[in-house]
Amino acid sequence: MDVPALEIQLKTLPNAPGVYQYFDKEGTIIYVGKAKNLKKRVSSYFTKTHDSGKTRVLVKKIVNIKHIVVETETDALLLENNLIKKHKPRYNVLLKDDKSYPWICVKNERFPRVFSTRRVFKNGGDYFGPYTSGKTVHTLLDLIRGLFALRTCNYDLHEDKIQAGKYKVCLEYHLGNCKGACEGLESEKQYNENIKAIKQILKGNFKDSLSKFKEQMMTLAENMQFEEAQKIKEKVEVLENYQAKSTIVNPKISNVDVFSVISDESYGYINFLQLSYGSIIRSHTLEIKKKLDETDKELLELAITEIRQRFHSKSKEIYVPFAVDIGENIKVTVPQLGDKKHILDLSVRNAKYFRMERFKQIKIVDPDRHANRIMAQMKADLRLHEEPRHIECFDNSNIQGTNPVAACVVFKNGKPSKKDYRHFNIKTVEGPDDFASMEEVVYRRYKRLLDEEQPLPHLIIIDGGKGQLSSALKSLDALNLRGKIAIIGIAKRLEELFYPNDPIPLYLDKKSETLKVIQHLRNEAHRFGIEHHRNRRSKNALNTELETINGVGEKTVVELLKHFKSAKRVANAKLDELEDVVGASRAEKVYNYYHSK
Repeated sequence: MDVPALEIQLKTLPNAPGVYQYFDKEGTIIYVGKAKNLKKRVSSYFTKTHDSGKTRVLVKKIVNIKHIVVETETDALLLENNLIKKHKPRYNVLLKDDKSYPWICVKNERFPRVFSTRRVFKNGGDYFGPYTSGKTVHTLLDLIRGLFALRTCNYDLHEDKIQAGKYKVCLEYHLGNCKGACEGLESEKQYNENIKAIKQILKGNFKDSLSKFKEQMMTLAENMQFEEAQKIKEKVEVLENYQAKSTIVNPKISNVDVFSVISDESYGYINFLQLSYGSIIRSHTLEIKKKLDETDKELLELAITEIRQRFHSKSKEIYVPFAVDIGENIKVTVPQLGDKKHILDLSVRNAKYFRMERFKQIKIVDPDRHANRIMAQMKADLRLHEEPRHIECFDNSNIQGTNPVAACVVFKNGKPSKKDYRHFNIKTVEGPDDFASMEEVVYRRYKRLLDEEQPLPHLIIIDGGKGQLSSALKSLDALNLRGKIAIIGIAKRLEELFYPNDPIPLYLDKKSETLKVIQHLRNEAHRFGIEHHRNRRSKNALNTELETINGVGEKTVVELLKHFKSAKRVANAKLDELEDVVGASRAEKVYNYYHSK
C-alpha cells in the first residue's frame, strides 16, 4: 500500500476509544495497541521523532492500519489483550495463555465434595482460584479437612438412593473423617452449613467460622461435654493460627488487587497480590520482555489487564504505585502511607526478589544474556556512548613510601580477565607521589597498547578522586586519546564518581549492579597492587640481608639465588653445598653468618 493511502487512513481515524492493528507489506499484523483516542494515538507514531530505534523500525514497516472502535477503555484493554495472544505480533510484548493453574472446586451436587483441580467446567460448581502454587492448595485443603468432616467418595448421593440403602459407610467414616451422609447419618442442612463456612474461608473470611466454633465450644462446655469441647477448641486454634500467618494488614482491607512494577533495560517484572480480609490469598509475578522500550506505566497497564483476566479477578479496587488507565469500572488507589502503603511496599519487595532470583538463574544458564544486561545497565548508569565491554582500572601502592608500584586490572564483559592484568614498578617518580605515579603508569600502559596496535578499553577507572583523574587525563592528552576513551575516577570515602571537567560527582545507588562491578574492579586492583608491593618488599629485604654479609658482593648474591632459588634455601644450605657454588672462602662467610645467629 502506498504512502498517500496510509495518510488518508490516518486522517479518517475516529476520535474514539478502540484498538489499532499495524500490518506490514506481507499483510502480517506486526503490532496491536489500545487508545483512548484512536486518531491522536495512531497519528503520534508518524508525527513524533522516536528515541527508540525499534519504534522507528516499526513505523517504517507499517503499510496498512486497521482499527476496531469499542464502547469503553475497559473493552479496549480486553480486546488488545486477546488480539496479542491470538496473533502474537512481532513488536508486542507476548503474553502466554496459562491454563494449568490449580483451583479448589466446591462441586455442584448434593453433599458437595471439595477438591483441587486444574480443569474448570461451566456449572461444575464454585471454583476458587486459580492459585499460583499447588502447595497453597494442599495447605488450604488440609485446613478444611481438619475443621470439617467432608465426604471424599464420588457416589451420587440422591435422596432416593440413600433411602434405598444403596451405599455403605467406608473407612473414612470409621476414622471420623466423614459423618456417613451416604447412609443418611448426616443431614443435608448441616452439611451445607459446613460448605457455606468453607466458602467463606476460601474467600479469606475467617470471622464467621471462628465465631461459630467458639459458640459451639461454649455450649458443649456448659453441657459438660468436655471432650467434644476440646476438639472444637483445637479447631479454633488451628484456624486462628492459620489466620495469624495469612493476615498481613488490616482485616478491613478486602477484595483488593495490589500491583507493582520494576524494570531494567530489557524486562519488566509486575507483582500481583490479591487481598481478602487482610490476607494475601494469591501472589504472582509476571516477567515481560520489552519490545519497544515500553515505560513502567505501559507495562503495568498491560499486566493488570492480563493478570486480572488470567486469575478471574472481580476486585473493584486496585492499589498501584502510580496512576494508571485501566477503565472506568475499577477504583485506582495510589497509597501514600499506612496499611495500604505497607502492602504496596510488600508487592514491590516481591517483584525485586523475583528479579534477583531470575538474575541468578540467568547467570547460570545464560551467561551471555546476563553480561548483555549488565553492560546495557552500565552504559545507561554511567552515561557512556557505548557499552563498557573492556574496562581497565588503575591503583597505586606505595605503603610507607617504599617500593612504589601500580596495578592495572582488566575486566571483559563484566568479569575479570586475569591474563591481562599488569604490574608497574614506578620508574620516573622519586618518593610517594600518587599523582605523578598515576600519570606515569597510564602513559606507559596506553603508549604500549598503541605501539603494539592492541585494542583500547571502552572505559578507564582511576582509583582516586579529582587529583588522580587529572593526572591520568594528562597522559591521555599526551597520547591524543582524550575523548576516545571514557574515563572516570572513584573516590574511596563516599563512592563518588568523578568525570573530566565536571565538578559535581555522580552518586550511584549503593545496591546498583553498576556500582558493584566498579567496586569489584577497584578491589581487584587494590589486591593485585598490594600483592605485588608485598612481593617486592620481601624480595628487596631478602636481597639486602645477603648483601650485608661482610665480604659478599652483588655477584655472589646473584650466583647463590640463581642456584638455590631463594634466600631461605641459602640460609639452610650445608657448607659443602655453598662451596660448590661460590668457593670455600665466601661459602664459609655465608655459612657462619646464618649459623652464628
